[in-house]
Formats: sequence, structure tokens, C-alpha cells
Amino acid sequence: MPKQNSVFRHIVLTSHPSRFGPKPIPIHWGDGDPMQRGPVIATLTKQAHRNVIGTHSGSYAIYRALAIASGTLQSDHRADLTDTSPVEHIGPHKIWADPDRIVSLDPFGAIVGEVFKSYYEQGYDIRPTIAITKAHINMPELQETVAKGRLRIDGKIMKPGGDLVVTKAAIEPVWYLPGIAKRFKIPEGELRRALFEQTGGMFPELVTRPDFDVFLPPIGSITVYIIGDVLSLADPKKPLAVRVHDECNGSDVFGSDICTCRPYLVHGIEMCVQTAQEGGAGVIVYYRKEGRALGEVTKFLVYNARKRQEGGDRADAYFERTECVAGVQDMRFQELMPDVLHWLGISRIDRLVSMSNMKYDAITQSGIEIVERIPIPKELIPPDAWVEIEAKKSAGYYTTGEVLDADSLADVKGRSLE
Repeated sequence: MPKQNSVFRHIVLTSHPSRFGPKPIPIHWGDGDPMQRGPVIATLTKQAHRNVIGTHSGSYAIYRALAIASGTLQSDHRADLTDTSPVEHIGPHKIWADPDRIVSLDPFGAIVGEVFKSYYEQGYDIRPTIAITKAHINMPELQETVAKGRLRIDGKIMKPGGDLVVTKAAIEPVWYLPGIAKRFKIPEGELRRALFEQTGGMFPELVTRPDFDVFLPPIGSITVYIIGDVLSLADPKKPLAVRVHDECNGSDVFGSDICTCRPYLVHGIEMCVQTAQEGGAGVIVYYRKEGRALGEVTKFLVYNARKRQEGGDRADAYFERTECVAGVQDMRFQELMPDVLHWLGISRIDRLVSMSNMKYDAITQSGIEIVERIPIPKELIPPDAWVEIEAKKSAGYYTTGEVLDADSLADVKGRSLE
């Protein structure tokens, strides 16, 4: 028998809008006029205003639920957005009006307070899905590059002491479901059904509300670090370096030596700084796709399996052990990755700091030109990470460019892009 103080509530999970009730503001994805496109309204303060599936903050929405359940947050709290507007404006760019180019984020997400002001005045609770600020970052490896003469303190991009001045943007995913389905070449109905089933039925509206085309998935956000002049990003005459990096907490934060993630990330930042100091700009796009989007638990299980197999950790079994545990080798699916580059207005990349064919193909097939691909220098590869390098080479992960030795790297850095 349940305890007497238990509270039972009947909750209606889904419903279609009444024929006689108010209709949500429609979203016409891909319209270049934000008022014609319509705002993304995912907040819970007024259910009748919602015009999308899901809610803000991605996976952090669960923590918000805990805060409300524990009484530390009022469920009807409305964000005070005073003085939160972007410190740098990005766009609008013409490509924002192409519904096929940007399908996984809201290009107007940083400027909702400006473009949807009239809706705010009517009481609509519209929240930004992109925030843009400025910061300094400081990494020990960058100070080492200065000491070795590979980078210089210029007082503007790199400050004395090695502080690097960046503009950074945090981006919550906003998925236009018809566009996502088209990008993956699958029927939209199959996509909606898979999303519904594989989230344990968390979002019934995926299958009950075909009138809602936009979904805010409960996944991690994207962070963009821009080095140099933001206006240079959309200028194909200015040199541009880009590193698209998928999260690796063990290496990026704690320096684990089983992979090349942090060394490659630092190398990407170095190339971005150099390119910015040449008069262009650099961009680091950091995706939350831990363990090839398989997650850290799966990642560590695979580590164990690789180390314990007969003959030890071997390149020929690298992907096999991953597939045995996860069922696939990789779930990052780079098809959505170029969207953030289009949001930035990028049409040409002079230096793509990556050996990945998946990333290269996704970017070029989306219409962005890549001039040169920059591999990781040999001396930056930890001894235990050579298994990864050899495995990826054998699997065709990269086919253009070998890892660079010191002389080759110096040659790349010696070439002018202007």
C-alpha cells in the first residue's frame, strides 16, 4: 500500500491544440526575416505558447527539474535577460535563410531579445539558445610555444604571461526535424519514431505532434572559441584556421596519454593564433561528443577490452573492440557539424587542423572550401597513442597527409596565407 502522504497526480502528457483555443506562433524554418521565421518558444511558464518539442538547457534540464522538485527553484521563474546581449554580433548572414544549410541550431538564437522584442512585450517567454561573450584562456602548452618562438606576444591576441584573448559562444542544439531527416536521407517519420523510442518515450510529442517541426534534444551543447577579429570569419580574403574538436574529457582536461585529443586541440589553438596574428582569424569548435558520442562508460569498457586482449593493445583490433562493446565504431555522425560554420558565415577554410576524412567530407559537401589539412606533428603524439594513430590509418580514417615531423611543421607555419 502506498504511504498516506503520497501525492498522486494525473498528468496529461500530450494533447493536440484545441480547434477553438489559441494557436502557438508558427515556425517557418529558413525564412531570413526572423519575425516571419518565428521565435523558438520552449519554456514552460505558459504551455499554450510552446511551439517546439523539448525544453532549454539540453541535458541540464534534468538538474532544473531536481531544483524545482527540491524547492530551490520556482517553476514559474522567468529569466531576467537585462545586459545579457552578445558582446560581439555574428551575422545575420545570407546563408541563415537556407533551410538546408542550418538544421541543428537556431541562427537567431543569440539575438532573440532584439529581433523578437515585440513578442517579449506581449508576455512571451523567449529565451536565447546562443550566448556570446569574451574571455582570456591560458594553457601551459601555449606558453611553451611562445618560449620556443613559434608564437609571439603581440599584446592584442596574446597578452604577456600567455593569456589568449577569445570571443566564445555557447550554443544549445535546436533541431529542425524535416531538415535533420533530409540530411541523413531518412523519412522524417522514421526519425521521429527512433528519437521517441530510444529516449524511452521521454518526448511523446515526437509522434503525436507532427505540427511541431522543431525539437530541442537533451544533449550537450557546442562551444565556439574565436581567435582574432570576428568579422574576418566571413571574409574569404582573410586567412582562416579551424579545428573541429570532439570532447575527450580524459585527455582534454586530465591529460590521459592513450589518445591525441589534448595535443591536437592545443596544436589547433596554436595554428589559430598564428593565423589570427597573420591578419586573419582562428576558430575552435568544441562538440560534446564524448567517446565518439558513445559516452565515457562505453569508452572505458573498450579501454579495458583493448588492454586485456591477447597480445595487448593492438592497432588491428582497435575498432573491433569498440564495435564489440558499442555495436558501432563511431556515432559522432559529422553530418550536422558544419551548421555552426555556416552560422559563423564561413565559406572558406585555409587551414583545417584535422586528419579526419569524416570531418573533411562533411564540411566540403556542405559547400565550404578547404585549402589545406594540417595533421598532428609526430612529436605531439603520446607513446601510448600510436595504437590509435596506426589503427585510424589502417581503417582509412585519414588518407590525406601523414603526421608531421618538426621540419614539415615549420614549413607549414612558414607559408603565408595572405
